[in-house]
Amino acid sequence: MKNSLFDRFKPKENKFFLLLRQMAEAIVTASDLIVECVQSADHDSAVKYYKLIKEQERIADDLQAEIFEELNETFITPFDREDINSLSERLDTVMDLINSCSKRIMLYSPKTMPEAAARLAVLVRESASYLIKAVDELEMIKNRPDKIKEYCVQLDLIENKADDVYEHFLIDLFENETDAIEVIKLKEILHELERATDAAEGVGKIIKTVIVKYS
Repeated sequence: MKNSLFDRFKPKENKFFLLLRQMAEAIVTASDLIVECVQSADHDSAVKYYKLIKEQERIADDLQAEIFEELNETFITPFDREDINSLSERLDTVMDLINSCSKRIMLYSPKTMPEAAARLAVLVRESASYLIKAVDELEMIKNRPDKIKEYCVQLDLIENKADDVYEHFLIDLFENETDAIEVIKLKEILHELERATDAAEGVGKIIKTVIVKYS
């Protein structure tokens, strides 16, 4: 018969690391899709990409729920449960913003997508690539903190680039777009991409906090 009390004291490091990695993998997949989505030329394509990204968003939601459940059921965790919970929440925020962007593209059907949208989408994908690298190294946080810190630095640099792209996009949009409805549509779509890089940087900040505590 399973001893549930004893089971609560069994370390589950691998479980948490695996779940966090799976969340990062879903973000990587969604980021690849959003790069294609912002280049879609018609509404049907936008609908297709939204559905594919929404599927990844549901996967991430389920994984975050599982992490929360494991935190409630596990006495020994690899690092502070508050940090694990914050990390999963912030990863989920990255996914939510990618999904929100694709949803707006589908709903708004903008006449054309600016070049800045493609640039921001690529930056989101770059963020995702560093997220999964950082998450992969969490299990070795005491042995290779400098490597993880470098990934977090890259997330910060990408966020700064995204800020610049978005700011220049806004300047151009307000100077050259005469259709007020299109201004609103494009501003909202690209803002979600820029916010996704902000959220990814937030993941890096949480990881750096964990490094300070445990390395």
